[in-house]
Amino acid sequence: MQIEKITYQGWENSVRLSNGIADLVITTAVGPRIIRFGFVGEPNIFCEMPDQMGLTDGAQWRIYGGHRLWHAPESIPRTYYPDNQPVKVEISAGFVRTIQETEPTTGIQKEMDISLDAQAARVVVTHRLRNQGLWAVDLAPWALSVMAPGGTAVIPLPPRQSHDENLLPVNRLVMWAYTDFSDPRWTFGKRWILLRQDAACSGPQKIGVSVPDGWAAYAVLGNLFVKQARYQAGACYPDMGSSIEVYTDAQITELETLGPLTRLEPGEAVEHVEHWSLFRDVPVPENDDDVLETVLPNILTLPELEP
Repeated sequence: MQIEKITYQGWENSVRLSNGIADLVITTAVGPRIIRFGFVGEPNIFCEMPDQMGLTDGAQWRIYGGHRLWHAPESIPRTYYPDNQPVKVEISAGFVRTIQETEPTTGIQKEMDISLDAQAARVVVTHRLRNQGLWAVDLAPWALSVMAPGGTAVIPLPPRQSHDENLLPVNRLVMWAYTDFSDPRWTFGKRWILLRQDAACSGPQKIGVSVPDGWAAYAVLGNLFVKQARYQAGACYPDMGSSIEVYTDAQITELETLGPLTRLEPGEAVEHVEHWSLFRDVPVPENDDDVLETVLPNILTLPELEP
């Protein structure tokens, strides 16, 4: 893995990781944030907000794009503490750690450990929330990837069974007040839910799902991005039991995984690990058959994610 300091989109001293196949860029002027992930020399799989590139400082929260770490449940002003200040970066054997100064409004410090596979377009991101305050805090790690526009998100549902086989519910489907299932961006299949990003549709859409399979995907630019995180059966997840959420509006789609709710005592930390994979030449799916044929074969079996 090659590590170098570069200027990226106006942000000086950004850290680029590359293995010759894929690369990613970590900002140090703001963050913690991974602003780019993609195949070397090819477009960013993440969204970049053009009017915010290179900006720093200020009291206003900016989405920027890329990948960030929050703590759930969402609340104003707690969740929206602006990550507009420099972060500390530590380069170790095999990974890079980016550390935010403790948020003065919450007492929470955010960290990300980022490792790029030596021979494939695969990344492991360990998200860490540390309580540097004086009292216990109830929260859940929340990892959000802002995806390039024009793609389609894929969320799996548990295997379907007959009424005779399963009398009890098997997972949760969570709606927000603005969720509208008559919106044409939604496609509900038997095994998968699809949500398409469309600049012509201005209203936001969001859904939360409990996903025992522990993955979600996004197809765009001829590529497929997959993120996987361990699902903890029986744990209490935020947002009425959501382990995966997807949001879209006229500009972006956010692909999100969440860890269980945790009471974090002063000095304690909680971690949430995502595994990313990027695959070439995968068309945007439009239905269950497409997901079965082109998406599902790219979902990796990772022993470290097994219950």
